Amino acid sequence: MTRPYAEVIGDPIAQSKSPAIHNFWLGKLGIDAEYRACHVTGAGLADYLDQRRQDPDWRGCNVTMPHKQAVIPMLYSIEPPADIIGAVNTIYPAFDRLLAGTNTDAAGFIEPLRAELEKQHYFRMARILGTGGAARAIIAALAQEGFTLVLAGRDPAKARALLDELAPSGEHHAIDLAHFADPTDFPFDDREDCLDLVINASPLGMRGQPALAFDWSHAPPGAIAYDIVTDPLETEFLKNARAAGHRTLDGLNMLIGQAALAFEKFFDAAAPRQHDAELRELLTR
Repeated sequence: MTRPYAEVIGDPIAQSKSPAIHNFWLGKLGIDAEYRACHVTGAGLADYLDQRRQDPDWRGCNVTMPHKQAVIPMLYSIEPPADIIGAVNTIYPAFDRLLAGTNTDAAGFIEPLRAELEKQHYFRMARILGTGGAARAIIAALAQEGFTLVLAGRDPAKARALLDELAPSGEHHAIDLAHFADPTDFPFDDREDCLDLVINASPLGMRGQPALAFDWSHAPPGAIAYDIVTDPLETEFLKNARAAGHRTLDGLNMLIGQAALAFEKFFDAAAPRQHDAELRELLTR
């Protein structure tokens, strides 16, 4: 006997925490369905989507590295905000099982910042480290929230092109990631009534990846450090931020937030967020 299922695809995929999140919620809600991880290479992406579209039990998939942009020409429709971001992280069968793609990363990223964003600020600035697929959603989300962006990448020209594409209005800046590696004695002005973020939107600092070189003298007083890496959850980036006196947000914030929106698409039910503390405990064992 078969039952409905959704899954996450990527290359690699073994490290994904998405099955644990979605199956936790399915269990809490008593929904007879499952969520899996499926290793899909770039060469196998089109075949995967064609096969799943024909499977009546398949409710959709989340898309992780490195397929978030590669899937776009394979889909029937691209829904907001994926059309603006230019990256898809959620695919689901729509009318006549034609495949639609959307992006829940942007809303998931913003979710833990919502209380801060409801306040009035004299100025908002975000230093974003990384220019990959996740950065696209973060750039678009923060531009909509009125931030001035400093986007740092190993290729500043790529960073500039991303800003021009995703945040064409505003005084945004593209710089070399190496700029932040060495200490600075820059005298920050009064940051009262300002909101500053420093975001690691790269895989640097992830288990098996090189460390992220960031000296916290580049962060204004009161800045919030936000790392989207989830393995390890307590990255050196966050440890060093806390040691320098900054508030921190770990990668489970974005991961759980974006998953909740996808869960509703897949299973037509709201994720039971009242159990977030228990879920976090499960994911950090």
